[in-house]
Amino acid sequence: MAETLKKGTRVTGADREKLAGDLKKRYAQGESIRALAASTGRSYGFIHRILSESGVTLRGRGGATRGKSKR
Repeated sequence: MAETLKKGTRVTGADREKLAGDLKKRYAQGESIRALAASTGRSYGFIHRILSESGVTLRGRGGATRGKSKR
């Protein structure tokens, strides 16, 4: 489904629900929003919005975290 979308086309109704289900499953398996955006040809914001609309709890940014100050 995601591979057949043309960039910039409006995604509504059943197509949007199918895409949301596909993206939700891939995100739950560990793919990042950026990876999903790259593989579908859509923007980061579009993927973020679709995941948020479908009730996904988004992961944190990751990377190094700041520890407590050693004072």
